[in-house]
Amino acid sequence: MVRHFLQLYLLIVLTLAAASWLQDWLWDTYGRQGAEAAFQDRGHAAALAVLAEHLRTVPSAQRREAVATLAERTGIDLELFEPRDIAGEETLARLGRGDPATLAGADGRLWMLRELEDDGRVLAFRYAAPDTERSAIEWLLAFLLYAAIALVIMLWLWPLTRDLRRLERATVRFGDRNWTFDADVRPGSQVYGLAQAFRRMAARIDGLIGSHKEMSHAVAHEIKTPLARMRFEIEMAQAATDRETVHAHLRNINVDIAELDGFVTAALDYAILERAEMALNVAEHDFRAILPALTESVARGAPPGLDIRCEVDPRAARVSCDAHLMEIVLRNLLYNATRYARKEIRVTFTVDGACHRLDVEDDGPGIPPADRQRVFDSFVQLGARDARKSGYGLGLAIVKRVAEWHGGDARVAESPLGGAAFTVHWPVQRPT
Repeated sequence: MVRHFLQLYLLIVLTLAAASWLQDWLWDTYGRQGAEAAFQDRGHAAALAVLAEHLRTVPSAQRREAVATLAERTGIDLELFEPRDIAGEETLARLGRGDPATLAGADGRLWMLRELEDDGRVLAFRYAAPDTERSAIEWLLAFLLYAAIALVIMLWLWPLTRDLRRLERATVRFGDRNWTFDADVRPGSQVYGLAQAFRRMAARIDGLIGSHKEMSHAVAHEIKTPLARMRFEIEMAQAATDRETVHAHLRNINVDIAELDGFVTAALDYAILERAEMALNVAEHDFRAILPALTESVARGAPPGLDIRCEVDPRAARVSCDAHLMEIVLRNLLYNATRYARKEIRVTFTVDGACHRLDVEDDGPGIPPADRQRVFDSFVQLGARDARKSGYGLGLAIVKRVAEWHGGDARVAESPLGGAAFTVHWPVQRPT
């Protein structure tokens, strides 16, 4: 704080000092030229005019003596010059027009001149220039001025440096693996926006760390179990005595390999969406043709007797999105619905004002309110109807992440069909 304060304070002081010096220099340089017109001391000019008028009553031969007598009696420095004693064409021109003129003497005193109209001689009045030295009170006032500037700057800088120190301490604590960003910066602070950016960054880092931990645990579980089954199948195949048994064990191994491949693919897809440098391939697409085609593709592999319907808003001819990622979203939601739906699944896409909205509803058992937020976390699987686990718990996490990359969100509620209603929405404008 001290270094920033001194830098700003010295800058302001130097600026004011330079401005003050420049003002004094301009006055010293050009002020006397303006004195001829403005008459800095109007009392002296008036007195000189009165004396010139008085000398008109004195005979020309006696005027020099009269001026000397008047100067001796009054103590005023008066003299009477011949025109040839005055130098400067501009000065002589002014005097010739009957205007007063001023000159600066070598001793720093000023001469005020006026030509006598009847004989051409010049009456001169010499006086001391005003004292420009600053008094003690002026220096004191200048000091108080700079002190007030320092106080104002201090009052301006103190909240800023206080909040910056809070940000620094909170960042240090976060870097020490505290994983919470608790800087107390109020909305009125000058660094509130910076604090909010740090808070979002900290939340993002905390989420990535949590996701990494969950992925590590899931990888350990999802990979270890198929590997154990594969090892068992290999041992059984080695002990088998007939070809058919060996082929059966090899088929089981192939199933486990497919399961591992599916898990790795899903984990990689989710990891790609978790990357900070993820870039969307946004373009305009006709969802009136895309969504029914995707729905029909999933319906062909759905359990028999399951009715899957798709309704698309006629205004969905130009939807801005990453088509590949949105295809993943719809497929994941439909696959999830086919696992739990009893008889009916309904897909609806609408353009609601400034928002695109995709709804996938089913008539299954639904999701309890307590689990509706947790269901979008990675590697989270809720119990199925047959109490068996299927999938890897990444489908809905990918759905939410894709929605967020498009500037929207994903949520789940109760469907009018009786089951779960998943909604994905994102802005109509092109995402950034």
